[in-house]
Amino acid sequence: MPRTAKELGALAVSRLSAPGRHTVGKVAGLALQITPSGARSWVLRITIGERRREIGLGAYPGVSLKEAQEKAQAARDEVVAGTDPVMARREAASRLRAEQALEVTFEEAAKRFIKAKAPEWRNAKHAAQWTNTLTTYAYPTIGKLLVRHVDRSHVVEVLEPIWTTKTETASRVRGRVEAILDWARVNGLRENGINPAAWRGNLEKLLSKPKKTTRVRHHPALPIEQMGDFMTKLRAMDSISARCLEFAILTAARSGEARGATWTEIDLKKAIWAVPGPRMKMQREHRVPLSPAAVKLLKSIERKEDVNLIFPNQRSGSMLSDMALLELMRGQKLEATPHGFRSTFRDWAGEYTNYPRELAEVALAHLKGDATEAAYWRSDVLEKRRRMMIDWAVFIAKPRKAGAVIPINKHG
Repeated sequence: MPRTAKELGALAVSRLSAPGRHTVGKVAGLALQITPSGARSWVLRITIGERRREIGLGAYPGVSLKEAQEKAQAARDEVVAGTDPVMARREAASRLRAEQALEVTFEEAAKRFIKAKAPEWRNAKHAAQWTNTLTTYAYPTIGKLLVRHVDRSHVVEVLEPIWTTKTETASRVRGRVEAILDWARVNGLRENGINPAAWRGNLEKLLSKPKKTTRVRHHPALPIEQMGDFMTKLRAMDSISARCLEFAILTAARSGEARGATWTEIDLKKAIWAVPGPRMKMQREHRVPLSPAAVKLLKSIERKEDVNLIFPNQRSGSMLSDMALLELMRGQKLEATPHGFRSTFRDWAGEYTNYPRELAEVALAHLKGDATEAAYWRSDVLEKRRRMMIDWAVFIAKPRKAGAVIPINKHG
């Protein structure tokens, strides 16, 4: 232990001005340290175990001589009791930083989650949908709450106002909140336990089942008996939107798949359209056998140099918007949507042909279900599907009188 220096009084300490370390006595190792610039601070030099420590006790005169002596003695008492004050301070600072790292609001956590997951999503629109729904429905209620404090009552407060009036939206919001809270838990921002936004065994006890709350609203479809008349009118229209919609109908494709179709996906010689997985809803390649009507349509389109899209926007050269096809149908005063023609195709295949249900499901690129349907996916049965698409093209090419009996196509 160092010798205790001659004790200085408060007046003597105030007169110290030479740069260096000035021991002040009373508590061994206590000194006033003066820098060349004149800044003064208290330092306690002490040996802890085999280590020599210098412990800062604050600036002078903010910390008086008496206060410095009390702090120095307290530090020495801690050492005698077996505690390293320096390590204790570092541990306290580390705990403080750890606690501050947990001070993440739900909104901040949501933004970090969206940024982390965005590369998995197919387009920027998906991320925008997350942001928009959370901004509208979740942030006003729980956005400023620390994500570790969000509990079941908060989630219910978000969902209840829209659960019966906007059930589908509310269900999406619930799923998104659940995903964000799961992300927060894995990142150490929440404690382990039941996710307060989880449905099973949790919110299902408090909210009505979504399917019981609202009717499922399908895309409005054009009645089968009106298809012939509509196709006649559609084929009389001279626009790229009309050709794109006609192609979507002939192939039973989704609007986005048809609008994004490229010449490199088409093999006119084999009459096959191979849509790559990234452009499909189910993320797997979908081969579409093209009927003669579909091939004729493609051959009628003038291919522009350096433009791979089959149905580009005439002004920008970019992909047509979904509204372009919808506006075309609204111009015919039809309540149906472009997507609704897939339902019309499904009704035709199921009600007016003997083709197996599974064949139509594969044509629509629906997710495979039972073992029988899975077999259709493996073999692809391309030529059977080609006959079906030819029959579909022939069927929709014929206008029919109201009330006329539609014969069943017995090929299949």
